[in-house]
Amino acid sequence: MKHDEFAFFNQQLAAMLRDGIPLEGALKRLCQEMRQGELRTELEALEADLAKGAPITEALAPRRLPELYKRMIVVGVKGNDLPGALTMLADYFQRQNYVWTRLKSVMTYPIIAMFVAFLISLLLAVIWNGVLGPAFKDIYGGMGIRLPAATIFAFTTLKSIWVFPTGICLLLLTTLAVLFLPAIRAGILWRLPAFREAIVARIAASVNLLLKNGVNLSDALSLTEQLETSPAAAADLQQWRQRLAAGSMKFSEVAAANRVVPPLFVWIVSGAGENLAEGFKRASEIYHSRALYRTEVAMFSVMPLASLFLGVIVISQAFLVISMFMPMIVMLNGLSGN
Repeated sequence: MKHDEFAFFNQQLAAMLRDGIPLEGALKRLCQEMRQGELRTELEALEADLAKGAPITEALAPRRLPELYKRMIVVGVKGNDLPGALTMLADYFQRQNYVWTRLKSVMTYPIIAMFVAFLISLLLAVIWNGVLGPAFKDIYGGMGIRLPAATIFAFTTLKSIWVFPTGICLLLLTTLAVLFLPAIRAGILWRLPAFREAIVARIAASVNLLLKNGVNLSDALSLTEQLETSPAAAADLQQWRQRLAAGSMKFSEVAAANRVVPPLFVWIVSGAGENLAEGFKRASEIYHSRALYRTEVAMFSVMPLASLFLGVIVISQAFLVISMFMPMIVMLNGLSGN
């Protein structure tokens, strides 16, 4: 489901509950205004179960909604502050959507550049093998002239012309796989600074959200680990839980030696002392800002680099084509001189 749509829904639901509208009625009214889709289907099923008198925990259990969301709804109901929990959830999903949308947009320019380069290389390969290649071989083979070094180099290179579109196609497919296949994306993108800091910010925001609503640290780490899509980040959280279960009391001991979570994060959270919720909140804000900053830098850098990549492909292949005409140009110059 789209996080921006989900965030807006929760904002509206919180406002309606504060105005005294019952949960079932608020859900029904909001569902009528939503477009058809998975989110509306799940919320309509939730409203139907609640209307039949099912407890909130039983009504939420079979729904295909984020586990963090379901847990926080139950916590909000038990704490008699469901509007407050919904508002925090809306802020959480809105921030996550903004960061990850910006990060995905960074990859748009390289994909477009690679696709255009692939089309140019493919077109040149087809034209060369079908028309130009055989024609030039016949012309220069029957003329018995000494070819320029650039033309000889072009002939040699163009014998393997299919390497260009094939290589670019493989690079394009690899990039698309990283973006759209969750298993590959989770294993690779956490190594990039902007994505890694977005993951760290997401972990901090999730744990903060749970701690603020009375969930203990062990359960908060367990639920966040289940939600985490990055195996490396999930492994860090698992180690935290194990050290906590082993009797470690200070957060600096609990969160020692991580793969994804940096030492600065541990220092920020530890600096809050016993108020870990505040520490995780501060860390979430800092790493959210850092992720956005790196994303903006990447956006300003990627577009020129993608243009440069496309320019190199076009110029290099144009050079090969022009080199094939050099003997003709030399001959024409000679004839005009005579």
